[in-house]
Amino acid sequence: MEEIRNFASGCLLDSRGSHDWEHTCRVRRLCLQIGRVESADLFVLEAAAYLHDVGRPFQDSSKGLVCHARKGAEIAEKFLAGFPLNGKSKENIIHCIRTHRFRGDTAPLTPEAKVLFDADKLDSIGAIGIGRTFQFAGEIGARIHNPDAEPQETKPYSENDTAYREFRVKLCRIKDRMLTSEGKRLAEDRHRFMEEFFTRFLEEYEGIR
Repeated sequence: MEEIRNFASGCLLDSRGSHDWEHTCRVRRLCLQIGRVESADLFVLEAAAYLHDVGRPFQDSSKGLVCHARKGAEIAEKFLAGFPLNGKSKENIIHCIRTHRFRGDTAPLTPEAKVLFDADKLDSIGAIGIGRTFQFAGEIGARIHNPDAEPQETKPYSENDTAYREFRVKLCRIKDRMLTSEGKRLAEDRHRFMEEFFTRFLEEYEGIR
């Protein structure tokens, strides 16, 4: 596991702050917490958590043209080829990575893939999720808010890819996409906090409060 951890951290040395090594470590902790409740294979889960974003720098540098989940699965498959793991475990780790993306086109099928999906999404909502959305907006040069732009009609990786846009087009839907019972429980609380924050955010932006 230490070798897997070191490889993954090396892949993320130049990653943006919103999807950096600290994000990976938070997802790992959530995976182990949820995984214990859901009786998942914790070895597979921990390995997949460490490796889940190794393809992220490729997506960021391409401004979204490369899917980091697919790229990450390719990188992980090559990296794990020489490890003394049984084929089923390797396949499961790669499946977890390939299917963890919210906007992905492949559904998580194993218990471990469902836990990773939930853990990754939980880190994008609640207090920590709000911080990350503003951080990402700053990384790509987006405005703090654009009241004249309809979020669903704006483009990602543009000046209108604001934290509020991310909330409207993605984050507000996450709690309804959770796949595990424990993930759903944690998401409800984080979702409530996020709703309250963005309500207050808009009020302050308009000078109401």
